[in-house]
Amino acid sequence: MANRLTQTTSPYLLQHADNPVDWWPWSPDAFEEARRRNVPVLLSVGYSACHWCHVMAHESFEDETVAAYLNERFVAVKVDREERPDVDAVYMEAVQAATGHGGWPMTVFLTPDAEPFYFGTYFPPEPRHGSPSFQQVLEGVSAAWTDRREEVAEVAERIVADLAGRSLAHGGDGVPGEAEIAQALLGLTREYDEQHGGFGGAPKFPPAMAVEFLLRHYARTGAEGALQMAADTCSAMARGGIYDQLGGGFARYSVDREWVVPHFEKMLYDNALLCRVYAHLWRTTGSAEARRIALETADFMVRELRTAEGGFASALDADSEDQEGKHVEGAFYVWTPAQLREVLGEEDGAFAAAYFGVTEEGTFEEGASVLQLSGEARPVDAGRVADVRARLLAAREERPRPGRDDKVVAAWNGLAIAALAETGAYFDRPDLVERATEAADLLVRVHLGEVARLTRTSKDGRAGTNAGVLEDYGDVAEGFLALAAVTGEGAWLEFAGFLLDVVLEQFTGEGGQLYDTAHEAEKLIRRPQDPTDSATPAGWTAAAGALLSYAAYTGSEAHRTAAEGALGVVKALGPRAPRFIGWGLAVAEALLDGPREVAVAGPVGGELHRTALLGQAPGAVVAAGEGPGAGAEFPLLVDRPLVGGEPTAYVCRHFVCDAPTTDAGELAGKLGG
Repeated sequence: MANRLTQTTSPYLLQHADNPVDWWPWSPDAFEEARRRNVPVLLSVGYSACHWCHVMAHESFEDETVAAYLNERFVAVKVDREERPDVDAVYMEAVQAATGHGGWPMTVFLTPDAEPFYFGTYFPPEPRHGSPSFQQVLEGVSAAWTDRREEVAEVAERIVADLAGRSLAHGGDGVPGEAEIAQALLGLTREYDEQHGGFGGAPKFPPAMAVEFLLRHYARTGAEGALQMAADTCSAMARGGIYDQLGGGFARYSVDREWVVPHFEKMLYDNALLCRVYAHLWRTTGSAEARRIALETADFMVRELRTAEGGFASALDADSEDQEGKHVEGAFYVWTPAQLREVLGEEDGAFAAAYFGVTEEGTFEEGASVLQLSGEARPVDAGRVADVRARLLAAREERPRPGRDDKVVAAWNGLAIAALAETGAYFDRPDLVERATEAADLLVRVHLGEVARLTRTSKDGRAGTNAGVLEDYGDVAEGFLALAAVTGEGAWLEFAGFLLDVVLEQFTGEGGQLYDTAHEAEKLIRRPQDPTDSATPAGWTAAAGALLSYAAYTGSEAHRTAAEGALGVVKALGPRAPRFIGWGLAVAEALLDGPREVAVAGPVGGELHRTALLGQAPGAVVAAGEGPGAGAEFPLLVDRPLVGGEPTAYVCRHFVCDAPTTDAGELAGKLGG
């Protein structure tokens, strides 16, 4: 029997469309139904690449007995957290406040007024490890609803009041300065893992935003320690099992401190952020490894995540079928020595096992190993490595593939556009710039619609029904601004302006604070507002960065003032929690540096334009173009004549301009940081 989820565009919700549970999507109608029947609401939140979400679905939501009980006594609502980050954020905050931890699947019981009163994450089919079974939880909640309704109402009221009291001020007066940046750097240094790179212990997540801050800080101040942490972390990840040594691209996180065993799902946002970080590391150091990883990650995104419409899909699952046809985590990616020999023969099999760290005991489960590169710098035959990789990759292609969540999320496509545009420009790969442009075209065509309001998701070229949140506006604007810098097409600057005007009108509160949802958005029990990075830059600081760049391009005082107001939160949180506000710290570096405004009166893709794009000055904006129309595309190019008929670069910051130059070496010197 199909349920109401068949009408949705979310691949995750569609996975539950044939459950015997009578699911509803999040909608006023679902809560109206709960009121009419006088029953509580079960809210189940997950996403398609979530391993334990699939496990709970299989154990409980596909079980006829559990479903019958659930349908009789609850209204069941299923939410894709990637489509509705606002709903997810509000209830996750409640779960964490009540239980001290959170995660997905998230299981919350609500009154018909959407007020939460009982929480959990994964519940097993029978009691284990001190956790009740899902059936027991349903029975307990149903009994409380029937017999102790007043108590339930009191709990719900108290939780909602507690959440309402958490509203965040803008977080401090004024913008972060040298003192706050120095404290943030010290905080990161304390949490840095000297032995294995990265920050903190297991599980260990790729710290793309913190690395971006470290690279910008080095560019501005010359602090060698900051560069060392960034470079060593990137090298450790590139050599570890978190990086796909055959196909490129990064997994979600490492379950250990050493980057050996990943949680195998591959997300668009991680790969977009890391592709850009490795490209920036190469720009800083010239590292051949950083160049290789940036290009392989870009190629992975295009090869495995690009959709027919030119956008980028959200994720690849961790699980796929193994040789016995069972769905298990990592089956697509892991190898045994015997499997290597089978594909490569005895001699090359032994070589590959030594090179990629594949042992008889295995580094993963059941004697299988995750491919990684050993830390020893011993000489190897590069041609042989390339041949072995190609043969293993071809053999892996024959394995059953992990599932793909092919919805297009606006924010994450914005991150991919920025990464591909810059990587394409740095490494002379115009095809990557084209892929970035096609994704940007899709966002304008499908997600932006007629009224300059972003839709969060689309699938198969059809826009979803959920409004974009702040991270969508911030990250898409960031992508459009990067594309404008690389292509010299001012239309992208204009589109970024449309989006940032919506940020000013719809997402900005008193004193510079920002909200994750628009003033006109659906009202939830609390208006979500989180300035800290999760796996992606916080919407708050992503918007601040785009506002700052747009102001540098256009001279708009309103956008600069809004960026500075938003950065008050970085002044407050940067010294205390630098790992969780890395993007905000990166934006603060741009503000401290100016940012610099670079106008190149000359051909797009010419030597001066390329030199400008390769400049390391934090957050520098670049406008390039020639001829009388260039100033109409980019305000920075107005009244910027050629000097002696030669292409000419102008560098300004803080309302002061250097003398124009026609010399690429001189320009590089002005942008070195």
